[in-house]
Amino acid sequence: VGTFHGLCNRMLRAHHQEAGLPREFQILDTQDQLAAVKRLARSMNVDEDRFPPRELQYFINSRKEEGQRAGDIHAPDDVTRRQVELYAAYDEQCRREGVVDFPELLLRSYELLLRNEPLREHYRARFRHILVDEFQDTNRLQYRWLKLMAGHPRPPQGGGSFLFAVGDDDQSIYAFRGANVGNMADFERDFKVKNVVRLEQNYRSHGNILDAANALISNNRNRLGKNLWTSAGEGDPLRVFEGESDADEARFIAEEVRALSRDGMRLVDMAVLYRSNAQSRVLEHALFGAAIPYRVYGGLRFFERAEVKHALAYLRLIANPADDNSFLRVANFPPRGIGARSMEQLQDIGKQRAVSLFESVDPKSKGAGFKKLIEDLQIETKDLPLPEVVEHVIHRSGLIEHFKNEREGADRVENLEEPVNAAASFTQEGR
Repeated sequence: VGTFHGLCNRMLRAHHQEAGLPREFQILDTQDQLAAVKRLARSMNVDEDRFPPRELQYFINSRKEEGQRAGDIHAPDDVTRRQVELYAAYDEQCRREGVVDFPELLLRSYELLLRNEPLREHYRARFRHILVDEFQDTNRLQYRWLKLMAGHPRPPQGGGSFLFAVGDDDQSIYAFRGANVGNMADFERDFKVKNVVRLEQNYRSHGNILDAANALISNNRNRLGKNLWTSAGEGDPLRVFEGESDADEARFIAEEVRALSRDGMRLVDMAVLYRSNAQSRVLEHALFGAAIPYRVYGGLRFFERAEVKHALAYLRLIANPADDNSFLRVANFPPRGIGARSMEQLQDIGKQRAVSLFESVDPKSKGAGFKKLIEDLQIETKDLPLPEVVEHVIHRSGLIEHFKNEREGADRVENLEEPVNAAASFTQEGR
């Protein structure tokens, strides 16, 4: 069981020689890949205004997800020709350094199976039944990989695997990532599917919600088609509220909670669902302002999250360098080589001299760079409005860059944008 990339990684590790890879090949995450593209661009004197690294990264990844190497691409103009040259040079750089990016895992695995019939037959015999979930989110290359694994077209002597795909074409929202919802119709045609099972009974929602959903999705083009229904009854009529901002939306929710509470519903029987963690900040602010007690499930309250606490610690130090708690939290975050032993020495000096940790830093010690950063931030933010102070500090501190380079750092980066919005709201409310 695994993702496409996870399974391809395992296959390439097992057959690295046949795939033309070193035994201990390394995988580039998105940020590592971007850094590699930038390094290539500098080495080839590429005009980054004309060929921005992120656009070149997108070009390479999208072509790989279409199953195309540089030599397979038709280049009708000078821009595309240059992109193809850079793609080829990037591939050579990765080969030289023994690294692969995420799309390469799938493409390299597909090419391995395509040219190596004994290996292909081995995996077809090993995996006789294949189940694919969220099929609407697969891209073209993933579908081609599946067809190889399942034995399509069927060999004349029979054999091949049984492929079972589960998906919902009306939930395909990742075309911008290369997902191709057309794979579902292609699958039905290519494998001559005789029995498409439609899972139309819904156990979560009432009839009014499903009627609205059916009315909306009926406008989608080229649908396989389905009609959602439930035995749970009609339920309450739908109401639609359109807010002018996230704060407007949060106020509406707080007012609804109070109205339901006045009508006798217990707070413990109410829940507010939101899509991403960053949304909780404005909701919490509105509930707190309305004196409504609440609890965050499945996560921390917004201002209790580690990345937000780090940002607040920097802001506190700028306002008050004598804040030892804040100093201890961020003096070595992002990492600056200030270890536990150095911190203990600073604390000993602070006790002996009866001064703060900030004042205890020796100009020649490892902490000198951090102390100068705080002093510089005090100067740089002196006359800025509060939202700009928060934004400047979060970026200048290195927090954004640090979390961007984490594999699961996207949510933390999004959360770090919210203190800026909170500062803007606070400033507006105070006028």
